Amino acid sequence: MRFPGFIGPSYTLQSVNVDCQRCINLYPEINEIGFGKEKETASLVSTPGLLNVATIGTGPLRGIYYSSDGALYVVSYNKIYKLNSSFSATEIGTLNTFTSTISFADNGTTLVFVDGTDGFYSTLGSSSITEITDVDFKPADVVVYQDGYFIFNESGTGKFFISGLNDVTIDGLDFASAEGNPDNIISIISDHRDLWLFGTQTTEVFFNSGNADFPFERINGAFLEHGCAATFSVAKMNNSVFWLSSDDKGNGLIYMARGYQPQRISTHAVEYAIRGYSNISDAIAYTYQENGHHFYVLNFPSASTTWVYDASTNFWHERVYTNNGEFERHRANYHAFAFNKHIVADYASNKLYEMNSQYYTDDGSEITRQRTAPHLTSGLKSVFYGSFQLDMETGVGLDGASSVQGYDPQAMLQFSDDGGHSWSNEKWTSFGKIGRRSQRAIWRRLGYSRDRVFRITITDPVKIAIIGAELDVSLEDGNG
Repeated sequence: MRFPGFIGPSYTLQSVNVDCQRCINLYPEINEIGFGKEKETASLVSTPGLLNVATIGTGPLRGIYYSSDGALYVVSYNKIYKLNSSFSATEIGTLNTFTSTISFADNGTTLVFVDGTDGFYSTLGSSSITEITDVDFKPADVVVYQDGYFIFNESGTGKFFISGLNDVTIDGLDFASAEGNPDNIISIISDHRDLWLFGTQTTEVFFNSGNADFPFERINGAFLEHGCAATFSVAKMNNSVFWLSSDDKGNGLIYMARGYQPQRISTHAVEYAIRGYSNISDAIAYTYQENGHHFYVLNFPSASTTWVYDASTNFWHERVYTNNGEFERHRANYHAFAFNKHIVADYASNKLYEMNSQYYTDDGSEITRQRTAPHLTSGLKSVFYGSFQLDMETGVGLDGASSVQGYDPQAMLQFSDDGGHSWSNEKWTSFGKIGRRSQRAIWRRLGYSRDRVFRITITDPVKIAIIGAELDVSLEDGNG
């Protein structure tokens, strides 16, 4: 019989006995045609791997930005570099800080960036930076650009301030407050010429009214009773804004905006995981699109965890980096689509990567791909499992010497008969050397269980496409 629900997202609830699904370095892709009753309407496909394209400074990398004139800017430790399409780097300046996240914006002629303490600017095309020493400049965590103005939050206050029109000078009178609630503005984003001001408890949306005294005014009715828990969790994608929320009732929910209304996109399972993290204020997000999927990637540095929301399916999956057999947060911390590539920065080193679904390792390190399926039970009757067969693309082994990992790719099966608390011994089988398309990934004589959870793990650097699973099962006689 077909295994119902084998293709699915990460969804582990407070009790794994209820649901303990995980989808690690895999994500569901919907068959948009949907024809064929014998197959699933979705499959599991591989998350992208990483290829090192440049090594910048001493690291770690603190931010990257692709400017409107076609240059890639990278901050490594306390140095900023400008890269061309060959990823040749030129150092253009030195910062006064060493660890904080960098926020960038440009207006077509000038790049401005802030680090929570200082601000800098650089004329696009030049090879130097200048510190903003204007007495009216205040420490800012975030800078955005809209309608000729650079806009900054004033760290630790409910104020934001702006530059002169088409300028980087600061006038001490050019500031405003988000006054709907007396909370600090911790993040700003400009989306569709709306200015979103995220406080710790609430969010307000402003627009450029053209007022001669101060151009930005709050939009009537655009006040959200949900603030932001992490400055750099705010990102935009697919005509919407996403963020990790906080308000006077609690925190840890993830929202996207529908117009000026928040829509919850996190699940109980994701929220339960977040609730267990000791610190969520350091969460960092980026967004990108690949193969028609729009991804909101949310890293939790303190928890060393990465959650990813796929807006095309509304499913969540997990991304991990495998370090000596242990799962850590994914190495990609910042993203820019530059030179027609997805470029990401490593939070732990000075490496810059291209992220691509055609790469099957993380810069040479194996990627662990794992699917933990839903519980299988038949009214808690004892069921005999004659076989488990993985329906997947087979014969994808690598060409070359037999000693090369991936020459004869293997899938590993484990199962749990105690609700997902402990797991059986590893059971390995091949899913096909190169060209062996008729290979069957099958395991036999898997014993009895009243409640079983299956888990598949693959680490070989090959293409993965899992379509579903087939089971040969029978009820044990006399246990009706």
